[in-house]
Amino acid sequence: MIDAFSYILAGASVGFAIGVTGVGGGSLMTPLLLLFGFPLNVAIGTDLLYAALTKMGGMAAHARQTNVHWGLVRCLALGSIPASVLTVFALHSVFGAPEAYAPVLTSALGVMLIATACSILLRDRLRRGEIERASGPIRAWVDAHATGVTVTVGMLLGVCVTLSSVGAGAFGAAVLVALYPRIRAVRIVGTDIAHAVPLTLIAGLGHLALGNVNFSLLAALLVGSLPAIWLGTQVANHLPDRIMRPILATLLMGLGVRFALF
Repeated sequence: MIDAFSYILAGASVGFAIGVTGVGGGSLMTPLLLLFGFPLNVAIGTDLLYAALTKMGGMAAHARQTNVHWGLVRCLALGSIPASVLTVFALHSVFGAPEAYAPVLTSALGVMLIATACSILLRDRLRRGEIERASGPIRAWVDAHATGVTVTVGMLLGVCVTLSSVGAGAFGAAVLVALYPRIRAVRIVGTDIAHAVPLTLIAGLGHLALGNVNFSLLAALLVGSLPAIWLGTQVANHLPDRIMRPILATLLMGLGVRFALF
């Protein structure tokens, strides 16, 4: 009972952070599960299914408000879904036991936490810079090869998210901002969430096949997080974004360095 309450509280804490800041699912949940003593592979696998289930509501809400660019979602998924499946296959066939591929997961988690922290800190500056460069030669090349570039980015996200459970949120949104600066911010967020749902679901099912999902833990996390996400969205209107995001980014940067180097 004590453990179950702790997991519900953990889900509520992360859910509240997601509601307030819009990010923090995988980047906060996986390190938190490690603190509870779960093996890294179980933390990542469980968190991936947690992310898929918690983001379904967000995807539906953005879809109702026509804030999803479904063409971009398809291009991203065309790269990310096969990449995720191949990554799971590689973990099973090349490494075999979780103990063998644990160092790969640890390094990937550290790198993606650092990348997510940077994307949070530089989000607004990145968007302004990309808008200013929207007519340059690099932008012209990206626009001319938009489909191929987007599919390639999807492949990268598929590998990174499957290995770390991190990257489908703030990092994915930052990449979309860089590629498509003319798209409104709310559509970037909606598109990123809509792509994150199938990606995390497929990656999570892949980890389930590897035996890396704890369903009792997953249920407790959802019990805590779903109402807390709603509460966080209500509180977000009264908390300055310029304060909350640097705090979250600093925390993620410290965790990223910890996992990447040690």
